[in-house]
Amino acid sequence: MAKVFLICGKICSGKGFYTRQLKEKEHAVVLSCDEIENDLFHHDLGDRRDAISADIKAYLHKKAVDIARAGCNVILDWGFWSREECTDVSAYYKNADIDFEWHYIDISDADWAKNIEARNAAVAAGETTDYAVDGGLLQKILTLFETPIPDEIDVWFTNRR
Repeated sequence: MAKVFLICGKICSGKGFYTRQLKEKEHAVVLSCDEIENDLFHHDLGDRRDAISADIKAYLHKKAVDIARAGCNVILDWGFWSREECTDVSAYYKNADIDFEWHYIDISDADWAKNIEARNAAVAAGETTDYAVDGGLLQKILTLFETPIPDEIDVWFTNRR
């Protein structure tokens, strides 16, 4: 039976790198909020970003169920910052009778800072469609992100630079 893989981690923790490897291994379709935000809105969501992002996530959850029921694995790559969101998402897939697996991308603070610096340099050079991680976004992450408890995670991956 097909499965939904839920990738949890902070911005710049290495979720994209990990997801690309998992996609090949599991022959999965990747659904990403960042991809939709860039392709449709060019990362220009302004004050409506959180509301639009919530709508995108709700839509992608429905599509993940459809894809899994059609027999293909799905990877949801968008961070799942809060314990409440993780609990709600787990309940959603349980209620839909879809197998799911939580993967957490852990990274040291020093490596995380290097990843943020590298991302911001790539954005400034026009080498990526990612958005820069400025002080405001960094503070938001530090305020909102809740590291999962190991018992809540099926695969705990530590990313090292």
